[in-house]
Amino acid sequence: MLNREQIIEWVNESLEGTDRFIVDVVIKNNEVIMVFLDADSGLGIDHCVEVSRLIESKLNRDEEDYELRVSSAGLDHPFLLTRQYIKNIGRLLQVELYDGTIHQGKIVNADQEAVTIDIIIEKRRNKIKQQEKGGQMVIAYSDIKEGRPLISFQ
Repeated sequence: MLNREQIIEWVNESLEGTDRFIVDVVIKNNEVIMVFLDADSGLGIDHCVEVSRLIESKLNRDEEDYELRVSSAGLDHPFLLTRQYIKNIGRLLQVELYDGTIHQGKIVNADQEAVTIDIIIEKRRNKIKQQEKGGQMVIAYSDIKEGRPLISFQ
C-alpha cells in the first residue's frame, strides 16, 4: 500500500539544504501519486524529474502498480503553507475566509501567523472595471479557508 507520509519523508530528505519544498502529496485510489513542489527562487522541470526519479527508486513496481506525477504547485493550486504566502510577497492574492467573505489584494507582508494585503476594491462605471485601494488588512492564517494566487492581465 502506498504511504503518503513515507513519500513526504523521502522528498523532504532529498530537498534538505535547497530552497525547494514539498507543498502536498495526494494519493488517489491508491494508485495515482501526485506530488506538488515549490521553490523560493522558482522550480524547474529538472527539479521535478529529480524528485520523480527519487520516488521511483524507493517504490517497487513489482509490488505496487502506480502512476506518478510530480509538478509545481501552479497558479491553480491553493496556498497550503505559510512559506507560499511569504514567497509571494508583492503578488496578487485572493482569499476566502471561513466566514464566507472573499478579499483580493496585493501581499505586502507575511509571517508565521498572518498575511497582510493591500485590499483591492473593484468598481464598475459605465461597464468599465476600475480598481481602487481599500486599505490594508491583516488576515490570520487560521481564518483563511483558501488562498490562491490571483492572475491580472492589466
